[in-house]
Amino acid sequence: MQVGAKLVESGAHKKVLVVGADVMSSIIDYTDRTTCVIFGDGAGAVLLEPCAEGEVGMIDYYHEIDGSGARSLYMPGGGSLHPPSAETVAEKMHYVHQDGPAVYKFAVRKMAEATETVLAKNGVTGKDVDCFIPHQANKRIIQSTAERLGLPMERVVINIDRFGIRGGDDPAGDADGDGGGPCEEGRPGAAGQRGAGFTVAATLLQWEI
Repeated sequence: MQVGAKLVESGAHKKVLVVGADVMSSIIDYTDRTTCVIFGDGAGAVLLEPCAEGEVGMIDYYHEIDGSGARSLYMPGGGSLHPPSAETVAEKMHYVHQDGPAVYKFAVRKMAEATETVLAKNGVTGKDVDCFIPHQANKRIIQSTAERLGLPMERVVINIDRFGIRGGDDPAGDADGDGGGPCEEGRPGAAGQRGAGFTVAATLLQWEI
């Protein structure tokens, strides 16, 4: 979304369609309860276009990558280190492996920190945010993040109960916010994401319906 916004902002493109998609079912071991009950397939899309004169849509963003989490959420097989072979397949190295407690602790801390960082850069607090669209990793993580940000749960988009975790959860959350959700037109909204390895991102935007 941030790259797409810059392409529109620069004038290089009038409209940009950003698509997030994941087919996690192809790399999930359905005998592994630490992953198979969490990850789902899905896709979502967001259309970006110029704002009206004097208005701001994508206000700011923050990115962070922490390689110390490489062994906590990853797929060990494939690539040059462990090329596909009968042995790597037999050892289930082409499935997602997760250290649940380590991922949970990181996600609770960093999703809130990343969101706080982008809000503080722009003089905004959690109380000013009308809508928070978090990565749909775990309801407890979402609740802990909202509590730390001082956000009541009625301002938080939660759809993990319907879709699970997938690459399209940010745009799918945007759609939920539009569809009678907590996001109010013309008010600040924030989105927080956390991913494998570990990656973290947060975006501050002004909502338009």
